[in-house]
Amino acid sequence: MITLQSYLKGAFVAGDATGHATLVNPATEEPVAVTSTKGLDLPGALDYARTVGGPTLRAMTFAERGAVLEGMSKALHQVRDALIEASVINAGTTRSDSKFDIDGATGTLAYYAALGKKLGSAKFLVDGPGEQLTRSARFFGRHVKLPRRGVAVHINAFNFPAWGLAEKAAVAILAGVPVVSKPATSTALATFRLVERLHEAKVLPEGALQLVCGSAGNLLEHLGAQDVLAFTGGSNTARIMRSLDAAIARNVRVNIEADSLNSAVLGPDVEPGSELWQMFVRDVVRETTQKTGQKCTATRRIFAPRERLDELQEELTSRLGELKYGDPSNDEVRMGPLATAQQLADAREGVAALLASGARLVQGNAQDADPIGVPKGRGYFIQPLLLRADAPHEAHLVHEREVFAPCATLMGYASVDDATALVAKGEGTLVSSVYSDDRAALDALVLGIAPFTGRLLIGSTKVADQAISPGMVLPSCVHGGPGRAGGGEELGGERGLDFYSQRTALQGDRAVLDKLVPGAESAS
Repeated sequence: MITLQSYLKGAFVAGDATGHATLVNPATEEPVAVTSTKGLDLPGALDYARTVGGPTLRAMTFAERGAVLEGMSKALHQVRDALIEASVINAGTTRSDSKFDIDGATGTLAYYAALGKKLGSAKFLVDGPGEQLTRSARFFGRHVKLPRRGVAVHINAFNFPAWGLAEKAAVAILAGVPVVSKPATSTALATFRLVERLHEAKVLPEGALQLVCGSAGNLLEHLGAQDVLAFTGGSNTARIMRSLDAAIARNVRVNIEADSLNSAVLGPDVEPGSELWQMFVRDVVRETTQKTGQKCTATRRIFAPRERLDELQEELTSRLGELKYGDPSNDEVRMGPLATAQQLADAREGVAALLASGARLVQGNAQDADPIGVPKGRGYFIQPLLLRADAPHEAHLVHEREVFAPCATLMGYASVDDATALVAKGEGTLVSSVYSDDRAALDALVLGIAPFTGRLLIGSTKVADQAISPGMVLPSCVHGGPGRAGGGEELGGERGLDFYSQRTALQGDRAVLDKLVPGAESAS
């Protein structure tokens, strides 16, 4: 068992052991590490980021910041196997699911490294063309996006210990804003190993990235008007983030990614056994069980025409029932345990609530598990679960409560309009998907669902063997969603830099503005 240290002000430091938290292997419940932030100078870390990291990054061009990200990506790829092992041991993920996390981290860093190279020698962004403001052609206006002069605090969820840090940090560092990253304590081993490797590789500018391993303590109390806070996690904690004194009194900019009852909709034209039917089934099974359903982009609600419901249920229950779960280090296992004992308790309670709300269980048992390679009764295991709600408009909790586990609910719709209405009952998702080759049905589904989701995957026969799975978050597309999903946005290529930038309108002599804003004339 090791002690995870925080990385603050350029050095690894351990908190007071009397206040430590214990990290465990969720497959065996054996302790793997301890960590603490008690006694650490967390406000000092914020000041260090502002006074050392910020000026260093702002002095660099986009290409230079991109080179930093490229170095980070390469350094992490070199220790890929070690990071995977840390994730298997502490997060309970299979090797395949661990690769999904680690490769997502290095891939996102590489993407933003390439974007930095493309943005070149500039140090800030010009926002659109300039505009003549009065009758005089001399008096002109331009918009610029400058790096904020504060620090980006990132509070990440337990399910992606590597990707969670990297996707936020990549955008902030490219924008010119230093980062203090606080991963979920329960699965922080892989995050600690990641930052340890970056420190060893000497790829980080001084103060560009710091790590808080353990409780956030009083960190958030010391955020200021130029700082930003990005949070990924549950809606209850998100409400606390939004109600922070710093957010209310000092207008700290806050981005939230929260609960999401993501939907998959089978079009009325899709025939059982067809290529598009198989794409739908494949995606639903993957998005229900990958990382043991512990993904913010996992499918929670499955909609199909009422007349197809029995056939779809039969195929889904067959696929889910065959899935092997157990010790994630076992090569034949395809699904590991939930991350913590609390996650298991919450999942069981959530399933019970959905059943009481009008759903019924058609695959699996939430209270019993027989994992491969683990003594029965050990670990935080749960079977893949499929529920069915035959009166979906009345089963309100199905559209309100997310069970963060390998659990989804199958429901029938009477018409395309009915399908869009049912999706909307989720009050905002990170991602939804529709599968159809019928142009009229697609038009109605896409236009009806798009306002309620941050991303919409459209499956059709022509892309059945080419499209990504709905849960795959690409750095080039926006990640976030309205309403229940948090109302935030991350990534999206260059769009992601906006959160860390101040858009300012410059007004004055055009000749002066052209000198102040090099390259702006090319945007006019």
